[in-house]
Amino acid sequence: MEIIIITPAAPGSKAGNRATAERWKWLLEGEGHRVSVMTEYHGEPCDAFVALHAWRSHGAIQSFRRCWPSTPLVVALTGTDIYYHQKKYPRETLAAMDAADVLIGLHDLVVQDIPLQYSSKLVTVFQSADVGLREPIEAEDGAPFRICVIGHLRDEKDSLRAALAARLLPLVSRIQVICVGKPHNSQWQNAAEKEMRENSRFQWLGELEKPELKKLMVDSRLMVISSIMEGGANVVSEACRAGLPVIASDIPGNQGLLGDDYEGYYPVGDEHTLAALLRRAESDPSFLKKLAHQVDELAPKFTPENERHALERALALAIQRCPRQRQGHLGN
Repeated sequence: MEIIIITPAAPGSKAGNRATAERWKWLLEGEGHRVSVMTEYHGEPCDAFVALHAWRSHGAIQSFRRCWPSTPLVVALTGTDIYYHQKKYPRETLAAMDAADVLIGLHDLVVQDIPLQYSSKLVTVFQSADVGLREPIEAEDGAPFRICVIGHLRDEKDSLRAALAARLLPLVSRIQVICVGKPHNSQWQNAAEKEMRENSRFQWLGELEKPELKKLMVDSRLMVISSIMEGGANVVSEACRAGLPVIASDIPGNQGLLGDDYEGYYPVGDEHTLAALLRRAESDPSFLKKLAHQVDELAPKFTPENERHALERALALAIQRCPRQRQGHLGN
């Protein structure tokens, strides 16, 4: 098939949408498809069209549907689509969802947060990671207990919540919070720099390349996912595949990946409970071991093979659901 993937994130961007688009291109090309990733759409023909982000790609989605009403359309829903844009900008967001033959959700609980009439269109695709399993770090007397926070610094990520929690820890704690990611704006940059000046337990490294990110995960004892909204963060998949224990905010986007019985949740925005969990992970080896066991058990669902198969299911369903679509594309 000739497939177009549209994303609002430009080439070279480290935004999650761009990373997802490039990974899907690689996965689908591994199945023999020919895939183009674009940021703008000008009516080019294809056998299937995949749009990342319902609201941000709304114009491209409507343009595609006008140009090619008989071609399957798949729309992948982001966290801001589900938990913000469908309420703030319902006309554009719901029009994009309505135009789609298939909707992709990136975690198990998306169905609870979209209009009921779209639930039959929904296919879950867990984002994958190729990170190999890491060896657990043995505790050493006096060594820092490193906790990583990975993701662009912005409101949706609540990026400094772990740093605020670290301020509440007792003096005997060896916890150090290492935060990486590009600031969304100057306010976030100023906030991170101010936090470093005032909080000896916090370090912000800015935006890192992938090898440096992998090394940070290897060197860390724990990862904190503090977001107030997520569509299904790929960094959770990476942590699970790396065997890195996670403490996460109790939002659907995290619970839909880690499951209801995961023991590392805290109430979103609550640095006091987060601080208590961080201290417990540092001081109670059995708790940290339990979290590591749970992420190890989750790791198999975040493999590239599973993500590729889910994408193929979404494309096949889009062809099936598109009533005007000519038969015979898949497998030609």
